Amino acid sequence: MKKIIEKIVKYRNPNFKFDQNLTSFALFQFIWIQINSLRRGLKLLFFLKNPKGALLGKRVFFFNLPAIHFGKFLKLGNNVYISALSEKGINFGNNVGIGDFSRVIVSTSLNNIGSHIKIGNNVGIGEFAYLGGAGGLEIGDECIIGQYLSCHPENHIYNDINLSIRHQGITRKGIKIGSNCWIGSKVTILDGVEIGEGSIIAAGAVVNKSFPANSIIGGVPAKLLKTRDAN
Repeated sequence: MKKIIEKIVKYRNPNFKFDQNLTSFALFQFIWIQINSLRRGLKLLFFLKNPKGALLGKRVFFFNLPAIHFGKFLKLGNNVYISALSEKGINFGNNVGIGDFSRVIVSTSLNNIGSHIKIGNNVGIGEFAYLGGAGGLEIGDECIIGQYLSCHPENHIYNDINLSIRHQGITRKGIKIGSNCWIGSKVTILDGVEIGEGSIIAAGAVVNKSFPANSIIGGVPAKLLKTRDAN
């Protein structure tokens, strides 16, 4: 049984292999959860969407589903909310996983809708993420991301001290995260930031400026700690 299930899982993760200490009870429970997630994914057929092997947790909600596009084996945890109120929609690549209680929201305002969110192939994002896309958010292929990531590609204008900040408008530059990045838990990334491919961001960092490829960064605000050596 393990070999059969392992072969099936490898369609999503070619390097997957069950731990030798895995019990039969845990395996059975894993299979049961995946079957129910696959069943919930089939509900996308009612909205004229090809599920493409999507695995949906409990209480997953989509807003503006026609503007949401995804590749094979999309995996969304319990209580995930995806809102594609936007100019260019939301695009998920193949084998994208997003953890429980996460929010992927391009914009919430009907009078100034945001740009887009694009997530590449083989990206895993932990629980309680908040991914905003007002100014555009792009995450490259092969990124691994811990819990509580928050991305905010938008800023408020506050120059006039005689006017409420909420009435002064906003600026939007966008956020871009390169491929093959490892982002630790509780990282916050602010508007206008570009993270080069192969970079690592330490847990708890607040990133308010851009960094080149293969950077290792951390701190509040984040600074360059060192650069990954090709050797």
